Amino acid sequence: MQILEKTDFKNLGEKYTGKVRDVYDQGDKLILIATDRYSAFDVNLALIPCKGQALTQISNFWFEKTKDIVQNHVLALPDPNVVVAKKCKLIPIEMVVRAYITGVTRTALWVFYQDGKRDFGDFVLPDGLKKNQKLEKPILTPTTKGKEEDKPITSKEILEQKIVSPELWNELVDIAFKLFARGQEVAREHGLILVDTKYEFGLDENGKLTLIDEVHTPDSSRYWKAGSYEERFNKGEEPEYFDKEFLRLWFKANCNPYKDKILPKAPEDMVEELSNRYINIYEQITGEKFVKENGDILARIENNLKSYRV
Repeated sequence: MQILEKTDFKNLGEKYTGKVRDVYDQGDKLILIATDRYSAFDVNLALIPCKGQALTQISNFWFEKTKDIVQNHVLALPDPNVVVAKKCKLIPIEMVVRAYITGVTRTALWVFYQDGKRDFGDFVLPDGLKKNQKLEKPILTPTTKGKEEDKPITSKEILEQKIVSPELWNELVDIAFKLFARGQEVAREHGLILVDTKYEFGLDENGKLTLIDEVHTPDSSRYWKAGSYEERFNKGEEPEYFDKEFLRLWFKANCNPYKDKILPKAPEDMVEELSNRYINIYEQITGEKFVKENGDILARIENNLKSYRV
């Protein structure tokens, strides 16, 4: 099976390499190509077959489902791995919305809670919470977004540092919670729990708020199977993950992904399992059959982007 590790097109504009996407800047628009790179703990850990295609198509589904809440950056979908997007001025804040206390990364709510933190600036959590417990209501835990590592930031700090105006901040908060509510609703209809997610926003040429990057994908969101959650939680068991958390946990158990210079290779059976999960989550959420694109992926993308050459 073909795997898309990277691209190196010379005629699509200046290239920027992200954790997962290769981005080509054409001034007023961006060509976003989703590769099969798997990223966690701020590093690329593996290549997952079909990941880029599934990621793109899941995100496109959600962009369509949420465009009545806020406009998004999608201009065209010329290829299963590609989004042509309106170039927006990035708002340097990730809007992270959480409905459960969980996670294993340094910015995870459960990690902070385990270390004794209760006051998070915008909310205070009570003692006695258990891992994977549902919160009384969804909460917002924004982080900085830039070239350096993302760090938690409070609404007070955001306004004091004048990162955005109070009016724009209120709009960001309102839209983030509305998007999350829509995500929870649709996920629930398909037997899933949308546990948490992150949103990225920009401002278009008219200064209008625009949803960018991706939305409600397994890369930016955590999903659990709804039917077994309550029973497993009451038994003290981990939920049935429907995302990439299981591979994150494997790396966490077998190395220190933040400090070790050389990380172990992801087990082949786990790579295959994660590939299947991306496909399964696409099919469960959209209700459509995932069609694997065969053949030379690079050649197909290059052909589908002929009209975007600069």
